[in-house]
Amino acid sequence: MRILIVEDDEETRGFIAKGLEQAGHSVAAGSDGREGLFLATGGGFDVLVVDRMLPWLDGLSLVKALRAAGDATPVLMLTAMGGISDRVDGLESGADDYLVKPFAFSELAARINALGRRPAARVETHQLIVGDTVLDLHRRTVERAGMRVTLQPREFALLAELMRNPRRVMTRTMLLERVWDFDFDPKTNIVDTHLSRLRSKLNAGFAEDAIETVRGAGYMMRGG
Repeated sequence: MRILIVEDDEETRGFIAKGLEQAGHSVAAGSDGREGLFLATGGGFDVLVVDRMLPWLDGLSLVKALRAAGDATPVLMLTAMGGISDRVDGLESGADDYLVKPFAFSELAARINALGRRPAARVETHQLIVGDTVLDLHRRTVERAGMRVTLQPREFALLAELMRNPRRVMTRTMLLERVWDFDFDPKTNIVDTHLSRLRSKLNAGFAEDAIETVRGAGYMMRGG
């Protein structure tokens, strides 16, 4: 992995860098917040290790700036501030993990490896477009071939989930989990009922069904 370390203490920075390089990682380092932000925005890193108390730009502000710019690179924040409120502040700034100094290098390495294994975060545009259907997440509107389609909130959420996964079969269980937040099958036809209503509205005036039923599997958005 390519790892960026942003740490103002030279001894700590060198200790982390040496250990990570010996573990086979490629390491870059910055000694203050502004340098760290400049290096991080260059892109290409798999994980960032950021000290909270940095000169020029503190670690919280650095991470907030990255997240505001749409950079979802996993961040492990290091700090000597180990209180619960301090950890909450770190995580709410956008950090993915939080390690209190002093720390064992083995734990640091394990946490970095765990962050590196996470799937890349999906950066979602405010519009989803599949075939001739356009869904605007901000305005909460749907159009098909330029014609407005009025949906109920649950129908909108159901369509959005299908459009996030075009040409992929979405099972009833997957839709229950993502749209209704059920982690079990309540043995109802709630998905089928809402999909029937969604279809009738989305397909009104069109010869082709925008949603395909895959027998024995689930549903799939056409046109992706």
